[in-house]
Amino acid sequence: MHEAEAPLSAGEVRVRTLFSGISAGTELTSYRGSNPNLTKTWDATSRLFVEGDSAVSFPMAGFGYEEVGEVIEVADGVTAPVVGDTIWGTWGHRTTAVLDAEFAAARVLDADADPRVGMFSHIGAIALNVVLDADIHIGETVVVFGLGVPGQLVAQLARLNGARVVAVDGIEARRDLALQLGADVVLDPGSDNVAERVKELTGGRGADVAIEITGNYRALQEAIRSVAYNSRVCVAGFFQGEGAGLSLGEEFHHNRVQIVSSQISGVGASLQHRWDRYRLTSTAIALATSGRLQVIPLITHTVELADAAGAYQMLDERPREALQVVLDMRGDA
Repeated sequence: MHEAEAPLSAGEVRVRTLFSGISAGTELTSYRGSNPNLTKTWDATSRLFVEGDSAVSFPMAGFGYEEVGEVIEVADGVTAPVVGDTIWGTWGHRTTAVLDAEFAAARVLDADADPRVGMFSHIGAIALNVVLDADIHIGETVVVFGLGVPGQLVAQLARLNGARVVAVDGIEARRDLALQLGADVVLDPGSDNVAERVKELTGGRGADVAIEITGNYRALQEAIRSVAYNSRVCVAGFFQGEGAGLSLGEEFHHNRVQIVSSQISGVGASLQHRWDRYRLTSTAIALATSGRLQVIPLITHTVELADAAGAYQMLDERPREALQVVLDMRGDA
């Protein structure tokens, strides 16, 4: 459905969306009906989920946080950005968006870059935030559980941070891609005893850090088993429902394992004076633009906006077939 375009107000620009990426994690929790925001209310004051009617209703307007677009109109008096500039950011799966000019001017993509790079600002920031929370040091062994889009980015960033990266996923194509993008070792949880293999790779010590980014409780349990005594498991997966498969009286308890939650709503307390959301997103884009962070190889499917329903169905029913699915909106504005 196309909405009528409202006139621009002072200090605004209009952007025509070029590409919008589908989040196979967060968006699919809403698609499947498992997201807690659908059945409870998030109280921002108490920072608690409380029983009550959901604030979310159909049709949902919040889908999509991986966008890149082209400036097609600026309000009178706006000098930056200019028509034709490519803007990265988050404005949802919509063909056009009205943005604050100052906001847009701070998010102009390098003209020489593949515009699809711009889709990875938010998911790149999520991955970067995970690596910051994981507190990785040069020479350490890091095990990344889950090689979807955020996991692939985390694995690359951990390696850029000086770590030896062990990447774990049950899908062969994802393991192969992780190797191509720089992972040192890949393991299949279906055939490898992951924790035991990590112990072997580290001379019996265990990983310095494990990063869980699957949202699978059994993967979290194996991450706990994989780390060394007094070490850290950084958890970024969006878990759904009550936990099953955790045995917290075993390695977690006996090895004094620290579990840290990483979520893009904030930055670790020790970094808040230096890092914020804009620094995370702009750093991710700078790394991707320079080629130090490889994002284009993560795209497996590009579909027209009219075929979006089929794309969601594929991600829901046949998730092994895809990694990053992109909606091409260039012909729909």
